[in-house]
Amino acid sequence: MATEEGAETTSPLDDVMADIRRELVRRVAADDRDSNRDIYDALEDE
Repeated sequence: MATEEGAETTSPLDDVMADIRRELVRRVAADDRDSNRDIYDALEDE
């Protein structure tokens, strides 16, 4: 079966790495929100 030009196939390792990246981004964003809670609260009040 031919693949389309530009189409990417992902390996199980690529899937795991993408999951890890998503989790890291989620954790960093949550930590940032916690660290800067007063700024986020002030922005919500505007």
